[in-house]
Amino acid sequence: MLDRLKSINPLFILTVIAPTLVAIAYFGLLTNDVYISESRFVVRSPSGGGASPLTAVLGQAGFGGGGGGSAGAEGNGTISEYIMSRRALEDADEGGFVRKAYADPDIFFVDRFGTFLGESKEQLYQYFLGKVVVNESTSGQVMTLSVSAYDPTQAQEINLRLLIQSEALVNSLSERSRDDTLSLAQAQVDEATDKARRARLELAQYRGAERIVDPEQEALVGLQMVGKLQDQLIAAKTQLRQLQTYTPQASQIPFLKTQIRQIEAEIEQTRTSLTGGRGSLSSAMARYQELRVNSEFAEQQLAIALASLQDAQAEARRKLTYVERISDPSLPDFAQEPRRIRSILATLILGLLTWGILSMLMIGVREHRD
Repeated sequence: MLDRLKSINPLFILTVIAPTLVAIAYFGLLTNDVYISESRFVVRSPSGGGASPLTAVLGQAGFGGGGGGSAGAEGNGTISEYIMSRRALEDADEGGFVRKAYADPDIFFVDRFGTFLGESKEQLYQYFLGKVVVNESTSGQVMTLSVSAYDPTQAQEINLRLLIQSEALVNSLSERSRDDTLSLAQAQVDEATDKARRARLELAQYRGAERIVDPEQEALVGLQMVGKLQDQLIAAKTQLRQLQTYTPQASQIPFLKTQIRQIEAEIEQTRTSLTGGRGSLSSAMARYQELRVNSEFAEQQLAIALASLQDAQAEARRKLTYVERISDPSLPDFAQEPRRIRSILATLILGLLTWGILSMLMIGVREHRD
């Protein structure tokens, strides 16, 4: 037996037999079973940015088009970045659950966390990245979260924690975006309401100070009064001329002259109140029109702001995104890794290839020397 072993090429032992024996020992006896828990979900939006679970599954299987809008794509990217972040690890490691799951003394020391890398948070994060995988389907809609652990219940629990925190993150970001949009629109409404209130108040105060309700209506009444007085003046002057022509000694002539002077004075007084100086109705009308225009403009701005608020509310409802689960985290009932036989065969084949290449190189070197 020893003679047979001595007759074996040392290179063959080094490149084939030794690695294969190590692989048999490691994969066949030492390494622990690895359980993988999977969950699937899709980011949805009422506006159609996401996809329904049925559509997403059909799209992934190749029975439908990609579909999916930017809301779903952005949500998928956000979740992917979050799950592979340090924050996700901190959230999932509440109570030291993740650290305990991967640092269990029953795990083979080569695979156990803390054996070679240390036990710091950064080293745990680097170890954690090798246990979590997030894949996006070809349709760009369905996300698959896979978590590897050495205990099936621990794999499921870590997957569930990551999924719950991802849902909370998407909801939080969606609510924050919605609140920001509505807050801005509401602030514009409040500002427009305040301007409209102040414009109405200024107009009301001006009316009270000037003791007028509507200068335009009062000016119209004044002009009508001037017209009536002018009619009376014309009638009085006509009667005066007739009396002066036909009965110059009539006793009514002085009365008519006095009446004409009074009518002319009243006309002049009315015109002065309408078109005179700073206290005239025309001056009051200019200020009144300015205040009224300001009030009408403020009301229009308020109407526009209210319409913008309604649009913002509708847009916020359309852009509201959330995570809908297609499948909850699974509880694996068998270990998918390590693939022991395949790993041992792969080691053997790789050793044989290495042995063959090195043997040819050594033969070539010998021939070159000879």
